[in-house]
Amino acid sequence: MSTRLPGAKYKRVFDRGRSVKGRLLVAWRFSSPDADRMAGVVVSKKTFHDAVDRNRAKRLMREAFRLLVKEGAIPANTEWIFIARSHIGGKVCADVMGEMRRLCARF
Repeated sequence: MSTRLPGAKYKRVFDRGRSVKGRLLVAWRFSSPDADRMAGVVVSKKTFHDAVDRNRAKRLMREAFRLLVKEGAIPANTEWIFIARSHIGGKVCADVMGEMRRLCARF
């Protein structure tokens, strides 16, 4: 099962969801009975000018989310969008996982 949020569902999460800001990323969450446990990631060119840095930030967020789903830390029936902030550069997966865990607990 894929944990990637299809592009068509981004608008629904942004329109109906709630957001919480953290140091490394911003989390948007949308809960509904028909929602799957999926996440989308956003990394802007304004924040990360080099494609290599944008892709690394995306990989970190996707892997952290996948591991949190695997350990059961992400609630069911939720869809997520994570937006990278500039402080995510140079971090490792464990740092991003910790931040995601804290943001999920704040909802």
